Amino acid sequence: MAPSLLHLPNGQTLTVSPVFGGFSFKSNDLNVHNSAFPPGWTIFIESQEDIDDEVAVEGQELHDGPRKSHVRRFRTPTLHGDNFFFSSMSNPSNTDFKPATSPTRQIAMMLWATLWWYFHQPKPNPHITTKGLNDNTPEDGKPKGDWRIGIKRDGIFKGRHLLPKLERMGIITSEESCVGESIDDKGGEGWTRMFASERGFWLIDPRIFLFTLSPTTHSPFPGASPYPSRPASPNRDSFPSSRPDSGGEMPPGLMTPQTQSPSGPFASGSHLPTYYPPPPTLFTFTNNIRHPIRQKPPAQGETFYTRYIPSVGQFLSFRVASLSPKTPPHRGPVSDSTPSFLPPGSGVTQGSLPSIANMTITPNDTDLLHTWMNDPRVDALFAMAGPRPVQEKMLREALNTKNSFPVIGCWDGKPFGFFELYWVKEDRLGRYLSSHDYGNWDRGFHALVGEQEFRGPHRVKVWMSALVHYFWLADPRTERVLVEPRTDHKKFIDYLQDVGFYKEREIAFPHKQAALMKIRREGWEAPVL
Repeated sequence: MAPSLLHLPNGQTLTVSPVFGGFSFKSNDLNVHNSAFPPGWTIFIESQEDIDDEVAVEGQELHDGPRKSHVRRFRTPTLHGDNFFFSSMSNPSNTDFKPATSPTRQIAMMLWATLWWYFHQPKPNPHITTKGLNDNTPEDGKPKGDWRIGIKRDGIFKGRHLLPKLERMGIITSEESCVGESIDDKGGEGWTRMFASERGFWLIDPRIFLFTLSPTTHSPFPGASPYPSRPASPNRDSFPSSRPDSGGEMPPGLMTPQTQSPSGPFASGSHLPTYYPPPPTLFTFTNNIRHPIRQKPPAQGETFYTRYIPSVGQFLSFRVASLSPKTPPHRGPVSDSTPSFLPPGSGVTQGSLPSIANMTITPNDTDLLHTWMNDPRVDALFAMAGPRPVQEKMLREALNTKNSFPVIGCWDGKPFGFFELYWVKEDRLGRYLSSHDYGNWDRGFHALVGEQEFRGPHRVKVWMSALVHYFWLADPRTERVLVEPRTDHKKFIDYLQDVGFYKEREIAFPHKQAALMKIRREGWEAPVL
């Protein structure tokens, strides 16, 4: 298996190379960023295959006796037979970078990045053989299982308290949810069957785990530090004390590469986490509808979602639309990356190099909407054609609406479409539904693609699934996403069904006959890659 380049959603890249028994992960962001991703680590990964004919599925248990299996070298992912652990890791010199205040958070970050790589691999066949399955059942008619990878309690994972902490963070889990009989679980027997699932991984906000180290004030390497080519095992003595009398220095946390503006989704000038749990539920009334008070959306021009799409080779991002007469600068990474190494003291910074983020691009968002809405193809669906004041008024109203906000979608920073993201309960759609059709936190969206070069079935499926992904991450209480396209827009309906939506029924609005399309969190697996 050849080395591969792994793009993290905050713009950092890792080179993943095969080594004996596993893979090595090494950061490529040597002197570009103002803080270093931990230099590298190595995983040992293997595949275990059951010899028994039947396997368990959700809600079904097999016999309690020992199962026959054999272990082989990892080649491609299996549905639930892969296991791995960290065999080694490296840290930069303490004279150049402050050690991680929380070793557990650093390991969690490496675990998240490793899972990001693993769940970007080709998906295994989801169909499984179960006890009592008819031999004549065709492959597509067989039950499906969850894609999982086991976390082996070995190497760095041997620590008594590490796996319990990672489980509390939500990045790994176990079906053994009992306390257990052991009074002193020194051997960790209750934590030997931990795993991470594809479905669970994609429902975790990456802002919780993307962790970097802060340079020391006297470091000669403000971008990063040179580090050894061969990762070494972690040194317990290199980790600082967690006592509160540590000198009052701000602990490192989640942050962003220097390529992003302070308003990017991973930006944190104080090195503190950029993820916060949703606020408590408080209710209010709008047009006689009782609904939760909604948290304020991001600011105008602010990027709130970004992810590299391997099948397209570009970064997809969403930002809030802006009334500014100037083009909002792009707040996020692009695929055309600049050199990953800049010599220390050269005076050259990432921000000074030519990029889409520092170029002046026209038109602004109002001009974009004016052009798009006057396209006959778009006007046939949105009926918002007219002079520029028509689209400016529409944008102003959208920015002042409490239950929705307007969004510009971008490929590598170049705008391609307009979206409205809304809360269903107080939206016009909610008035046509009964209370069991939606919950307090369910979302919906309207969409148009204005740029011809970014049309096409695959790109549509990517941004559709990305919007759903954003809704799941934005609030864990969101259980459904609803969309109501016009019934004659059959191609759009087909795209929705391709990414997991289903048609529940039709609704007669005053201005259109709509198909009510739904997708549930429970039935969602992963975004289109």
